[in-house]
Amino acid sequence: MNAMLETPELPAVFDGVKLAAVAAVLYVIVRCLNLKSPTAPPELYFQDSGLSCFLLKSCPLLTKEYIPPLIWGKSGHIQTALYGKMGRVRSPHPYGHRKFITMSDGATSTFDLFEPLAEHCVGDDVTMVICPGIANHSEKQYIRTFVDYAQKNGYRCAVLNHLGALPNIELTSPRMFTYGCTWEFGAMVNYIKKTYPLTQLVVVGFSLGGNIVCKYLGETQANQEKVLCCVSVCQGYSALRAQETFMQWDQCRRFYNFLMADNMKKIILSHRQALFGDHVKKPQSLEDTDLSRLYTATSLMQIDDNVMRKFHGYSSLKEYYEEESCMRYLHRIYVPLMLVNAADDPLVHESLLTIPKSLSEKRENVMFVLPLHGGHLGFFEGSVLFPEPLTWMDKLVVEYANAICQWERNKSQCSDTEQVEADLE
Repeated sequence: MNAMLETPELPAVFDGVKLAAVAAVLYVIVRCLNLKSPTAPPELYFQDSGLSCFLLKSCPLLTKEYIPPLIWGKSGHIQTALYGKMGRVRSPHPYGHRKFITMSDGATSTFDLFEPLAEHCVGDDVTMVICPGIANHSEKQYIRTFVDYAQKNGYRCAVLNHLGALPNIELTSPRMFTYGCTWEFGAMVNYIKKTYPLTQLVVVGFSLGGNIVCKYLGETQANQEKVLCCVSVCQGYSALRAQETFMQWDQCRRFYNFLMADNMKKIILSHRQALFGDHVKKPQSLEDTDLSRLYTATSLMQIDDNVMRKFHGYSSLKEYYEEESCMRYLHRIYVPLMLVNAADDPLVHESLLTIPKSLSEKRENVMFVLPLHGGHLGFFEGSVLFPEPLTWMDKLVVEYANAICQWERNKSQCSDTEQVEADLE
């Protein structure tokens, strides 16, 4: 009798369970998508100077809210995943010419050259020399989108293809791109300087490319000649500091590490004959057993230790990371330098961001830009669900470059005026 009386209450119990399940799912969605996170202008770190005041007036994106797509754009993981799998939305196909340079060790470096599609805002000849991220090249969608936008703003673009990254270009020496090797980038820059003697340079690096361009500029003062400014986006600054964080499961970094290592293995093994073949004159420290270790590697650090460091004769992984990281070169850069990272980048641990923060507090030429969202090379913008073709990153880099060009033009005009007044006296 009691059981019969309690039966009508069962649907209410089930409804409660359903509501609890829905609430739990919604809670997980809100947490995973970070929906409660606010939108805000990027945090800026800089010293008060004439240059920084001019940039704040000339670059609205530095003081304006960055608004990612409402549903998923506040998740650094989704921004990173979309960049990794999709690249960009409706990516254009800019037309360029591929150039080949034979390096001193027999390696064949390639880069793609794209001419401007409009007159530059100050009427000058300006070339963007661009270094993509790890294992990337000019055919990647995020590079194509950025190049097309830069061309339409009057910039010539030269994009380095990392040695070994293009699937249809064979290696001609037992060496491929590494974390901090600047040889190929330097060869491209020298080609541009020689071919276009009147051009000025804007140096741009994405992720690993950011490390390479900053290291290149800091290696010698001569490398900064004709350089107007440098922009680095989403780099980690110190591989030595980053290696420990890459083995942590926090923010799924260990998983990302595995995915990138797997991609690197595929690239290296696609050049197996050029790197490990019997006819190849390999570096003395590179042995056949390193190939077997490569097959079982599950992290970038293992690949770097067993293969990559040996291309340049480093005796240990610690020495390789210390020498190839740009951190020890940043203070030698004297041209305007903008460093950009996202606070929710799952690949770059927050402890690494103390490097650009500290640098911007000491150097007037450095500005560190830190938006809340953007992931790793994502920075998608949009209203609710669908992102726009151009990203906040694309627009910021070009806006900053335009501002620096105008700053240099104003300085030149002031100098000319002062010279005329001096001559009149």
